[in-house]
Amino acid sequence: MTGGRAPIGRATRGTTGTNRLRRVDRWIARHPALRRSDDPLVVDLGYGARGWTTLELWSRISRVHPAAEVVGLEIDPARVDRAREELARVRAGETSFAPDARVHFDRGGFEVPLPGGRRPAVIRAMNVLRQYDETEVVNAWERMAVRLQPGGVLVEGTCDERGRIASWIAIDHTAHPRSLTISLRLADLERPGIVAERLPKALIHRNVPGERIHDVLQAVDDEWERAAGLAPFGPVQRWEGALRALRARGMDLPDRGRWRLGEMTVPWETVAPR
Repeated sequence: MTGGRAPIGRATRGTTGTNRLRRVDRWIARHPALRRSDDPLVVDLGYGARGWTTLELWSRISRVHPAAEVVGLEIDPARVDRAREELARVRAGETSFAPDARVHFDRGGFEVPLPGGRRPAVIRAMNVLRQYDETEVVNAWERMAVRLQPGGVLVEGTCDERGRIASWIAIDHTAHPRSLTISLRLADLERPGIVAERLPKALIHRNVPGERIHDVLQAVDDEWERAAGLAPFGPVQRWEGALRALRARGMDLPDRGRWRLGEMTVPWETVAPR
């Protein structure tokens, strides 16, 4: 609901496919911002040409928080109409999604318009800022973050078309970035540094010598190579061995329990642009 005003931002390219965002969905489902919220509302900002990934998001987070609700927002009114048509099929029991899915679609952009002034616990904005200039990123973060509940999180990032390579930044309700997460499909992974092609806009142009993100990706690649001796035991063991070595070198790597998923999270200060 935009109240007659044009949504803020530009329409995404709309290429999001089914299951593309499964990695970030799993991460959101376990995040304290959602699990501890009294109003577990999630906004899927810029869901693309179809509404399937919004429905997938609800399916995943509702397993952890049954009261969760998801609102899909798009700037293009034709996309909103199409998503509502798809939702009508869901309600009619014609899809694999639950007919009573707590999902709806509306028109909106970075202003994150919600009825009754509600504030989301989480805003997922994946593959939204890729078409923007780096100088526009902080302003977009601020516009979205101000709409969050206290303690809420904005998840802004990028992934490849198949969802096998992803990265995202967690930004708090004061628009302060808190962490960067890298999530990779470990099977057949040649090197972790391939994520450089799918870094969030705030970092993708910073992967050059002298920048922290370049140092981190180089260190991960180095330890992945050194852990090659663990490869016969499987890619998960190799990945965990590489991350253990990074931790031994002094890198702050929380969320060890998620390493097996191909994830690696570092505090924002570890990768922040210089």
